[in-house]
Amino acid sequence: MLPLLWLVPAIPFAGALTLAVLGPRMREKAAAVIGTGSIAVSAVISLFIAAAFLTAPPAAGAYTQTLWTWIDVGSFRPAIAFYLDALSLVMMTVVTFVSFLIHVYSAEFMRGDEGYSRFFAYMNLFVASMVTLLLADNLLLLYLGWEGVGLCSYLLIGFWYQDPANGLAGRKAFIVTRIGDTAMAVGLFLLFHNLGTLRIQDLMHAAQSQWPVGSAYAIAAAALLLGGAVGKSAQLPLQTWLPDAMAGPTPTSALIHAATMVTAGVYLIARTHVLFALAPPVQFAVAVVGAATLLMAGFSAATQNDIKRVLAYSTISQIGYMFLALGVGAWSAAIFHFMTHAFFKALLFLAAGIVIEALHHEHNIFRMGGLRNELPVAFWTFLIGGCALAGLPLITAGYYSKDLILWSAANSTAGGMGLWAAGMAGVVLTSLYTFRLIFLVFFGRLETAVSHRPGLAMTVPACVLAFLSIVGGFGKLPFEALLATALPQFREAGGGMSEALASAAAGLAFLAGLLAAWYAYLQNPSLARSAAANPAGRLLHRFWFSDWGMDWLYDRVFIRPVVWAASANKADVIDSIYDGLAGAAALCYRLLSATETGKLRWYAAWIAGGSVVTLAIVMWL
Repeated sequence: MLPLLWLVPAIPFAGALTLAVLGPRMREKAAAVIGTGSIAVSAVISLFIAAAFLTAPPAAGAYTQTLWTWIDVGSFRPAIAFYLDALSLVMMTVVTFVSFLIHVYSAEFMRGDEGYSRFFAYMNLFVASMVTLLLADNLLLLYLGWEGVGLCSYLLIGFWYQDPANGLAGRKAFIVTRIGDTAMAVGLFLLFHNLGTLRIQDLMHAAQSQWPVGSAYAIAAAALLLGGAVGKSAQLPLQTWLPDAMAGPTPTSALIHAATMVTAGVYLIARTHVLFALAPPVQFAVAVVGAATLLMAGFSAATQNDIKRVLAYSTISQIGYMFLALGVGAWSAAIFHFMTHAFFKALLFLAAGIVIEALHHEHNIFRMGGLRNELPVAFWTFLIGGCALAGLPLITAGYYSKDLILWSAANSTAGGMGLWAAGMAGVVLTSLYTFRLIFLVFFGRLETAVSHRPGLAMTVPACVLAFLSIVGGFGKLPFEALLATALPQFREAGGGMSEALASAAAGLAFLAGLLAAWYAYLQNPSLARSAAANPAGRLLHRFWFSDWGMDWLYDRVFIRPVVWAASANKADVIDSIYDGLAGAAALCYRLLSATETGKLRWYAAWIAGGSVVTLAIVMWL
């Protein structure tokens, strides 16, 4: 089955091409069959490849498939080639399977939309680009997939482009992520210039053999790659694009947040872990960025009133946990949390989509309420996803992966109790904003009448993901054993916190957040209102609600100066140079045209004079 690896990205690419060319003339059913079917075939092939890989592992634990040489210029010969090891296998399988469920859901959710086939074309291209990124044998092909998901995010976030706000959100995502992408591109130039290759495995071996730990080149390369990861995974300080990405359709939000774009940065750091191990300051920066981001996003999530924006900030926070794990050397823990997060975050968005559809596309959680009995499927699936997000002890998948990260942060040689404390505070915040959301949406008084109920195409994917959000955490030990063939094992510091104590502390943190949400939003809702009405509380609420003023800061530091410069230079100084050249040419024309008198004697005189001058120049030189 391994030789069929190339079909995993190729089939979604073919589906996207077919829908782009023929989609406008297709009926909705045909577009849904092609769009969903291509991802289904890709997911099935991925599962067969996973079974073949696990039952008969390839030599050295990896399989390489080279299709053709992409570029051949001197010593630069990157290929269109795919590399499959335990890391890319896990990522590929999760991405294709979760994407398939989201496509099934989309077939019903997007029904009746005038851009139905266009939507599936974009979604197919998104999945194909992400799988290309994951399987790439070299960093140039990875970068192609990297830019592909960036393009698709722009197309999908601004899908309903008739509303200018949606187009603005798409452009914001595209521009902000370009900052990180530029840093990553510079990093690729640096790596190739110093190590002579972009093939990932050769690159890692060359870096390990040529650069000592703490090398300036290693630090620069890792920092530049971190810049790319921060942009794509919406971490501080480039996280501002992700909440606005909620302008796209709900299935788009599920795909971006759960299985594709935002996890690309996590994969990049894990795949190039050798570079980060050679640059300890940068690896520590990864942990600090993750810890700071998970706290910042947690406070912002607790103040939002849009159901999808709450989930958007929760994604930023959970990716922060993955960065924290990568930064302390818990590579397997980060990928384990990626897998469980893909299940419960996709579930939360799909359940939120059911609620939004049922309430005339209402997004404001304060206009919801009382939906527990009206939408039982949405309630139970959202409750399971929320418990997994918050880390309900011993039951949900999110608990096991997050608990592993917290224990690793406390016991790593590169971690410490400060990082552990930040992670624990994040658990309290996550539980608080998650149950705030659940209590406001599903409990209390019914605020908006239900007008639509989900069909099977929306219900079944949510139920499957709910099941995976519970059982997905029970395979922690086999998962770690599998990833040990592709990633370094966690190095535990002596005399740290025991797993039992770390688990108990995480459970208490979960309970503290739950009780706080219950008391403030269910038992005594006036408490939350009075806290927000207090001048200091109102100011703090506005600060957190506005993403800690990051958009305000960027607007004044970057956007306004550029707008001012453009306004001041509306005549364009550069154009004046070319206008001057054109004016000089016109002046020369007028001067020379004055010599065209039609008098042959003057023409003969000028010819004779010119000949004398030319001969004089030749003689003197």
